[in-house]
Amino acid sequence: MNWGFLESVLSGVNKYSTVIGRIWLSVLFIFRILVYVAAAEQVWKDEQKDFVCNTQQPGCENTCFDHFFPISQTRLWALQLIMVSTPSLLVALHVAYREHREAKHGRKMYADKGRIDGGLLCTYIISLIFKTVFEVASLLAFYFLYSGFDVPLLLRCSLNPCPNTVDCYISKATEKKVFLYIMGCTSILCIVLNVVEMVYILSKQCWKCFNKRYVPVGEKVYCHCRPPVSIVNKSALLQPAPNTDPSPGEKQPILS
Repeated sequence: MNWGFLESVLSGVNKYSTVIGRIWLSVLFIFRILVYVAAAEQVWKDEQKDFVCNTQQPGCENTCFDHFFPISQTRLWALQLIMVSTPSLLVALHVAYREHREAKHGRKMYADKGRIDGGLLCTYIISLIFKTVFEVASLLAFYFLYSGFDVPLLLRCSLNPCPNTVDCYISKATEKKVFLYIMGCTSILCIVLNVVEMVYILSKQCWKCFNKRYVPVGEKVYCHCRPPVSIVNKSALLQPAPNTDPSPGEKQPILS
């Protein structure tokens, strides 16, 4: 499976993500996709061939393998990586839609096309919800399909056409268990990062709305009013000005 295309697409989404979103992408690339490509595919290279039962009855090994592993663990792991990565493309598509609108109208309609506000905010929150749901659903699928994250060395099977209860052995059981634990831990880490990013974005938007609605009182008083007059100057303004004009019977002194 070629993961280069998915990596190139998600790298483009990285510039529209928050700091927590960039951490999530780093965890996805390093601890999940890289581990899957470099090691996990080699461990589960030919799991059905390495599944051995102590019987020569035709069809018994295939029936037991299909019963214990209804879906290949590596294919389910790959499906999980694709599902949790796809919602991030919604953000890139929304930004492309904004760019298309500006090109269509021939004018700048957004201060910053990648800024998380308005419709892009809703798209970003929806993508986080989808990623979290896919992560939880994948963990539950692993747990219920394989009876937990344990990989036993020995399995007992008594299904038809097996003549009796046979012992089946799984190759590299301990190594597979380690990789399943890594997968489970990184999935839980990604769920925590998605929830933290969602809370961060919503709290940031609530703080912006609060600042717009509730302006400090000092800014309201001195915004459009003239400077205040002191009490002394105000009383001086209210007192009548002294009359300096001479009365009719009064003579003006003659200056020599």
